[in-house]
Amino acid sequence: EKVGVISFTLEGVHPHDIGTILDDDGIAVRTGHHCAQPVMERFGVPATARASFAIYNTKSEIDALARGIAKAIGVFS
Repeated sequence: EKVGVISFTLEGVHPHDIGTILDDDGIAVRTGHHCAQPVMERFGVPATARASFAIYNTKSEIDALARGIAKAIGVFS
């Protein structure tokens, strides 16, 4: 019932663009195939963005991630 990593995509936005937009706001995520390239190729997913969470993350950091994702959606919509 606990997850420390969330991989995601946004329709119409390449994950590397998501990473760049978030990075501009000081939010660190990883983008790419995350050592899962064979399965991602199988399902036609070129890459994902991945956010990692741990006990030291604060609610404000998670809120910033959510705002950054909304910003990325806005840029590409």
